[in-house]
Amino acid sequence: MTTETTFRNEPLLEFRRESVRAQALRALAELREKLPLRIPGSGEGELVSINPVAPSEVVAVASDSSRATAEAAVERAASAAPAWAAVEPAQRAAVLQRAAGLMRERRQELAALAVLEAAKPWAEADADVCEAIDFLEYYAAGVIELGHGRPLVQLPGERNRLQYFPRGVCAVIAPWNFPLAIPTGMVAAALGTGNPVVFKPAEQTPACGHALVEALHAAGVPAEALHLVCGRDEPAKSLVAHPKVHNIAFTGSCAAGLSIIRAAAEPAPGQHHVKRVIAEMGGKNCIIVDADADLDDAVPAIVKSAFGFAGQKCSAAARVLVHRDIADALNERLAGAIRALRVGPAEDFGSDLSAVIDDEACARINAFLDGAEHEPFARADVPAGAGHWVAPTLFVDLPGHSRIVNEEVFGPVLSSERVADVEAAVEIVEAGAYGLTGGLFSRSPSTIEMVSRRGIVGNLYVNREITGAMVGRQPFGGGRLSGTGPKAGGPDYLLQFVEARSVSENTVRHGLVI
Repeated sequence: MTTETTFRNEPLLEFRRESVRAQALRALAELREKLPLRIPGSGEGELVSINPVAPSEVVAVASDSSRATAEAAVERAASAAPAWAAVEPAQRAAVLQRAAGLMRERRQELAALAVLEAAKPWAEADADVCEAIDFLEYYAAGVIELGHGRPLVQLPGERNRLQYFPRGVCAVIAPWNFPLAIPTGMVAAALGTGNPVVFKPAEQTPACGHALVEALHAAGVPAEALHLVCGRDEPAKSLVAHPKVHNIAFTGSCAAGLSIIRAAAEPAPGQHHVKRVIAEMGGKNCIIVDADADLDDAVPAIVKSAFGFAGQKCSAAARVLVHRDIADALNERLAGAIRALRVGPAEDFGSDLSAVIDDEACARINAFLDGAEHEPFARADVPAGAGHWVAPTLFVDLPGHSRIVNEEVFGPVLSSERVADVEAAVEIVEAGAYGLTGGLFSRSPSTIEMVSRRGIVGNLYVNREITGAMVGRQPFGGGRLSGTGPKAGGPDYLLQFVEARSVSENTVRHGLVI
C-alpha cells in the first residue's frame, strides 16, 4: 500500500461546539499563566515576540542569535550527520510519527500559542496544528517508501539497485504566517530523510518554532541533529553562506528567496557540493469568475480566500478577474460581504480576521492603500486601540499599472477587474510574474477543462476557495517567481532532500546467474 492509500488528514476541530470552545479558552488561559515564555539559546541580545492584537503583551523572549551562534550550530549538526544518516529509515519515520502524537496531545495548547503569537483566529490556528501533524505523518510514510529504493531494469547476470542517501546539513528558514505547519513540513522532510537540521524560525514567532523542536527532541531526534537558532536576518544569512550546509529550505518573500538562491549558487571556499535551494516565494493570486458563475458560491469563497487570516497567506486571493457581464453584480455583493466582516481579537470566536503580524506589516500595507489611484469600493471597520489593525478593503477597476494590481500586498486587500471573457483572464494570469494558486468559477465543463489544461498556476481550485491546501490531497507549490518547487505535502517533496545513487553488480563471477 502507498502513502496515498493509507494517509488520512487530521480532522479539524468544530468550534461551533460549546465544549470545544471551552477547551480552547482553558488552554489559552493556562498558556497566559506561563507568559512570557523563555526560549533557551545563546545570543548577544533578546528577541521578543508579542501579541499583534495587544502589543503590550509579551508572548516569548528568545536569544537574538549572532552569526557565530548559527555557524557553531552548523558545525555541530555536520558532526552529527553520519550518526543520524545511519539510523534506519523506519526508525526515523517512527520518530516523526511520535512527534505527530506529541503535537496531537498538545493540540489546544499549540493552537493557543498561534492565536497569541501570530494572531491567528482559532479555526486558522487549529488548522495550522493539524497541517503540522499531517506533514509528520505523511512524510513518515514517504520516508519508509523511499528507504526501499526504486525498482530498476534487471538483466541476467546483473543486479541493479537505486538507493537514496541524505544530502547533509539542511538549513530551514521559516515564515511567521504558518508558524507551526510550514516549518514542521520542511524540518520533518529533512530529518526523515536522514539530514541534520539547523532551524531558524521567523523572528515574530520563536515560541511556535521552539514548540516544534521540543516535540521532535522528545520524540527521539538527537539534540545534535536538530538545532534551533532564533534571531533576525544575521543568522539566516550565515546559514545560507556556510560551506557545510547542503540544503536550504525556505518559505518567504520573493525578494528574500531570490537573494538566497543567488548567495547559495556560489560555492564557498572548502565547499565541494552544490547547495540545493527549495524556495516557496509567494504569489499574486487571481480568481476568474465566468459569466455563468454561481455567485452564491463565488462570493463567500472569494471573501474567505482574500481575507482569511487578514490575507497573510501566499495562497490568498489578491485579484478577481470577473466577466464584464456580471462584474457590477459581483462587486456589489463582495462589497456587502466585506462590510459585514468582523475584525477583532484572534481569541474572540466571533472574529472573522484579526490584526496583521506587526507594525512594519501594518505600515507596508497602508502604504499600498494610501497610494491607490482612487478610493476603495468597500472597506470593513476595525477596532480602536493599539493592535496592528488594517481594514479589509476592496478596490474596483484600478488601472493596470497600479501597485495593488501588480505587487504582492500580503494583507487584506483585494482588487476586482473586468475582463471580456475567460480567455482574456487566463492570459492575464499567464503574463503575471507569479504562478502559485488561482481559482475559477464556472458552470461550463469545457471552460473548466480549458483552464485546467493550460496549467496556469501550481494549484488551481475550481468552484471553491483557493486557500487551505491539504497535505496529500492538494500538494502545494507554484512556478515562475512563486518558487523552485517541489510540491510540499506531495509524493515528490522528499526527493529534494536526498541524492540518488545506483549500484550495478556483475553476478556472474559469483558462479550464479540471476
